[in-house]
Amino acid sequence: MPLVAAIDQGTTSTRVFITDDHGQVVSQAQFEHKQYLPRQGWVEHDPEEIWRNTRRAIVEALASKDIDERDVVALGITNQRETAVVWEKATGKPIYNAIVWQDTRTNHDGDPYAYQQKTGLLHNSYPAGPKWAWILDNVPNARERAERGELLVGTIDTWLIWNLTDGALHVTDVTNASRTLLMDLQTLNWDEELCEAVGVPVGVLPEIGASIGKIGSVRARGPLANTPITGVLGDQQAALFGQGCLEENSAKMTYGTGLFMVLNTGTQLNISDTGLLTTVAYQVAGQPPVYALEGSVAVGGSLVQWLRDQLGIIRTAEETEALASQVPDSGGVTIVPAFSGLFAPRWRPDARGIITGLTRFVDRRHIARAALEATCLQTLEVVRAMGGEPTQLKVDGGMTSNDLLMQMQADILGFDVVRPANIETTVMGAASAAAMGISLIDAPFTLGTPTTFQNEMAGPDRDRLIAKWEDAVLRSYNQA
Repeated sequence: MPLVAAIDQGTTSTRVFITDDHGQVVSQAQFEHKQYLPRQGWVEHDPEEIWRNTRRAIVEALASKDIDERDVVALGITNQRETAVVWEKATGKPIYNAIVWQDTRTNHDGDPYAYQQKTGLLHNSYPAGPKWAWILDNVPNARERAERGELLVGTIDTWLIWNLTDGALHVTDVTNASRTLLMDLQTLNWDEELCEAVGVPVGVLPEIGASIGKIGSVRARGPLANTPITGVLGDQQAALFGQGCLEENSAKMTYGTGLFMVLNTGTQLNISDTGLLTTVAYQVAGQPPVYALEGSVAVGGSLVQWLRDQLGIIRTAEETEALASQVPDSGGVTIVPAFSGLFAPRWRPDARGIITGLTRFVDRRHIARAALEATCLQTLEVVRAMGGEPTQLKVDGGMTSNDLLMQMQADILGFDVVRPANIETTVMGAASAAAMGISLIDAPFTLGTPTTFQNEMAGPDRDRLIAKWEDAVLRSYNQA
């Protein structure tokens, strides 16, 4: 039986799934990596730890089910996207930690819309390009070394492929390249004027290729030796692909560390005027690219992690559902989790997290429920920015296993929320892309029978909740 392996390198952990040719998960492994927070607003990862965990996860996934690696016919990769790495070409050693997509040190004081028509992105702290430039400018001699051709840069997909192929390939796919502020969305090439303006030499950048098709092969030594790499997608594009949203106007919402809604716009490139980003959804080798609109929210599941790790009011993420279920509402509490400012559709880097409505009556159950409400209300803002009159929202990601959250989301949206049986759409999207890249399948793997959550909230109750949220968000402004 042919098997497909997929690496899902995320913000908090690295996972490897192995599926059969029907998309059934045969084996999986996962390892978390450390979050480095050296200053307020800074978030970093150790690229070498990520690479070690990737190898460990591959070996564990194979060994736990005694899988013969020769049965694995394709490898797919999906990754946290805007996270930026710079390393030495000769040694493969990073010259600085990876700067994570959530990091705000590269926030731009100038016109955020200066490059939007060409890149689909805003010039702010989000894209990878300014992060590479920061490393080149702040590590001694780095810029001079880059100009001499001694350094390479990449997002996490590029870093993993470079290591998986023993430095033979310095490549990225169009979905990840579209998150850098350096690629022209029309030509799908690095733009020299953008590179000069942002401060990244063209010579250090990887080659851009299609998302689906033969990219290269894993090195001969080590796990998955000689396995073809045939699918690479940024994590949110992988979730769109995994949900089977290949038709124009189909959309999904992923509830992970952040919250991400992506709408397939087909081969039509649309530039948003409502705070959304334009991105490449995917590209099959030899075919035109498919584009998408995206609403990116910085804090989703990481708010629950904050309740657990910083405040200590829960022991596990799953505990939020049990706690929040014990109270009918949040007791007047509203949480605005602007830990890294506010992303789409507001784009307010000056915003900071606040909690309003606290009284002596409030306890940790109300705080837990307010955290879930914050997730739902941020989603509502992005859905409204997308426009149209949706009748349902396809959802995925780890947080969607929380039934209470999904019911609250349907109530706050006022329409159906549809959750697939297999909520691991990101890694399944990478597996589907890899399988399609070798023509093993001709459509994404199915995700099982979905569960639908229907609105149960009266309109006036929804309006009052939204009004409280709007007031709290305004209070979060001008705090940086």
